[in-house]
Amino acid sequence: QLVESGGGLVQAGGSLRLSCAASGGTFSMYNMGWFRQAPGKEREIVAGITWSSGSTYYRDSVKGRFIISRDNTKNTVYLQMNSLKPEDTAVYYCAASRFGTIAPLISSDDYDYWGQGTQVTVSS
Repeated sequence: QLVESGGGLVQAGGSLRLSCAASGGTFSMYNMGWFRQAPGKEREIVAGITWSSGSTYYRDSVKGRFIISRDNTKNTVYLQMNSLKPEDTAVYYCAASRFGTIAPLISSDDYDYWGQGTQVTVSS
């Protein structure tokens, strides 16, 4: 089970930190990812991290602004979002893959478990 928290309303230029707490599995062996879906748009990868935190992936539009990290002792993955823009407004989803790989997974098809989502709204 994955439970996201930390979403909310923030002004452009502000920051939010999303958390995703995992339970019921071997979290330390899972690759993790953050996706988002805006109204009328397809779900897209935001960031991914390998099971060992050895490698991360960011979509181009968030590079330099967002940071994905994980704490395997707390079974939690984080998404630090800085310099937020109105175009970052979306529902953000945490996802887990049962298969740990050496490279981050960027396709939603590669993930087995999903959280319920948390709304992030950035006002201009």
